[in-house]
Amino acid sequence: MAERILIGVAWPYANGSLHVGQIAGAYMPADIFARFHRMNGNEVLMVSGSDQHGTPITVRADQENVDPQTIIDRYHSEFCDNWERLGISFDLFTTTGTQNHKDTVQDIFLTLLEKGFIYPGKQVLPYCRTDERYLPDRYVNGTCPHCGFTQARGDQCDNCSRPLDPVNLIDPLCSLDGTIPDFREREHHFLKLSAFGDQLSKWYEDKSYWRQNVRNFTTNFVEQGLIDRAITRDISWGISVPVEDYDDRRIYVWFEAVIGYLSASKEWAQTQGMPDKWKEFWTETCKSYYFIGKDNIPFHTIIWPAILMGYENLNLPYDVPANEYMNLEGQKISTSRNWAVWLPDYLDSYDPDPLRYYLSATMPETSDSGFSWSGFVERNNNELVGNYGNLVHRVLSLTQRHFDGQCPDPADELDSRSKDLIQLAENCFDSAGGYLGEAHFRMALNENMGLAREVNRYLEEKAPWKTAREDLKETGKTLYTALVVISSLRILMYPFLPFTSQRLHEMMGFDGLVEDIGWQPNSVQVNQQMLPPTPLFQKLDEQGVVERETLRLNQTSQG
Repeated sequence: MAERILIGVAWPYANGSLHVGQIAGAYMPADIFARFHRMNGNEVLMVSGSDQHGTPITVRADQENVDPQTIIDRYHSEFCDNWERLGISFDLFTTTGTQNHKDTVQDIFLTLLEKGFIYPGKQVLPYCRTDERYLPDRYVNGTCPHCGFTQARGDQCDNCSRPLDPVNLIDPLCSLDGTIPDFREREHHFLKLSAFGDQLSKWYEDKSYWRQNVRNFTTNFVEQGLIDRAITRDISWGISVPVEDYDDRRIYVWFEAVIGYLSASKEWAQTQGMPDKWKEFWTETCKSYYFIGKDNIPFHTIIWPAILMGYENLNLPYDVPANEYMNLEGQKISTSRNWAVWLPDYLDSYDPDPLRYYLSATMPETSDSGFSWSGFVERNNNELVGNYGNLVHRVLSLTQRHFDGQCPDPADELDSRSKDLIQLAENCFDSAGGYLGEAHFRMALNENMGLAREVNRYLEEKAPWKTAREDLKETGKTLYTALVVISSLRILMYPFLPFTSQRLHEMMGFDGLVEDIGWQPNSVQVNQQMLPPTPLFQKLDEQGVVERETLRLNQTSQG
């Protein structure tokens, strides 16, 4: 029976280009998951958008001496271009700057305020005497009181992922001028997180299918005691607070950004001409998945569920398959040091599917992983070209040479080895599909590549290039078997390699889109006419790529 699936994906700050760590952390797994579920006949809504209210945007605008909207327009446009070129198939990628989002946020704010889950209270905040202003959290840096990380921000520690307040930092400094800020009392509105501890514990106690890092982090966070958190700040850029005498304050980004999943669903429904359609994705009959990096775990397993519990009548997250970090050449990716492989740079130089494959094969699902240019080239050349690409090219070339590009008729019954291989391909839909449904992407990819390796072993055993000189009938059986399995591989590999799967689909003589076939075997037909094959993947010059990209990486990181 078909399911309804909501996929929420982390909202990137529109203050800079995307890098491969972000893609591996949230966007690639979400897209694979969405493509699989669509092929499996499920109704999918995948949404996200540019977060345009975070203080990183105002910091960037201050650095460039432009207004924040200029920064937002630049990078939102770039994000949309990147998604198209990399094949990230959002149903809607919007921004937090829409009137719809503002209305949704203010509605939730006022509802929680009326219920007593938001309340006004006093807070001690950093104040810069030089600029005569209260400082947003991101404008204060210092040492994390929990793990000792010396470059923690006032809102969160990038090392241990715990949310912070600037007053918690050891040796805090103003990031604008390096001075020690004053701390002064100020009225703001707070989310009463402390009211949801028991309810949250009961909610996630049966989530045994969650990834261990997500479950452990959430459990530890709640058991240490939830503290009420301010959700308004002294900033001029953001969504206005819908109460009197708060004109100089805004709703803080960590509260309103997660509401974007709901507001984006509503916006999508409007674009479909069915304004109430969003409700189908916010009931208990729909499973909602949130794809994020591990630094965002508390916002999606604690804060967002607490907001939903307070608001009531909207379904809570089913799963939050957060990934760990992807490092780069043995070091942590750092946007401030420009130590990153930026997605626009990659897409300007290389094809999208090799990156999709590499990030899928090295995805940091259970622990931190690493991107290296040598590793990228090695997997491209040995696995994509050497295993999968050469298999396809060899079989299609032999079919062109000996059968005029038409799928051979096996005539007599196939031998047990051939039957077993075809059965293995059919079984792969269940095994790989099972892994994909549980968000175990590396294991699913391993199943598919294992099938490709098995076809290569089969060809070595049967040697159709030799039997073609002596027994064309036997050659036809061998190639027919290989073509049937390759026909399955174009479908099995589609969630990971959508561009090359479509090319293979067309080379094999199929019409339409491979994604419309469904998650099921779809065999090539006897006498089906195929096109002359072209390589699915290009072999890369290892030394040239590694030297060129390493040099570029070192040059950009040094400014």
